[in-house]
Amino acid sequence: MNRSSYYFRNIAQQGQNTTNSINMNLSSLSVAWTTTDSKKEADFLAYQSIELHLAVCAQVDVPIESFFPWKNRIEKSSEFRITFKAFPANIENLERFIDENHSYETPEWIVLEETKVSEKYLNWAKDLPR
Repeated sequence: MNRSSYYFRNIAQQGQNTTNSINMNLSSLSVAWTTTDSKKEADFLAYQSIELHLAVCAQVDVPIESFFPWKNRIEKSSEFRITFKAFPANIENLERFIDENHSYETPEWIVLEETKVSEKYLNWAKDLPR
């Protein structure tokens, strides 16, 4: 069983059906991101977030250079940033999916609440299967 199948089965068993959230707030979108050192992993996380209806869009950026403190050293790493657009009601499940499927011990996870989403884009997102 692959990681996303395991994740989806666990969510369903917990009674948290990601595709049919009750009273899902569709009036806004959140933007979240993480990074990983592998294009293959970035593509997996992006694709599965859409496949599992956790995000309405996921974008994988070209490699970026990240500098950060880790275990008393300053590290430099080439990473792929994944940007997710998701309904706020899905953010917790998306975060759980990232935590359970990410190779990093402490993956970056930052969520921004929207200040403006175009009506046309929001309507497109609302029409997607959930």
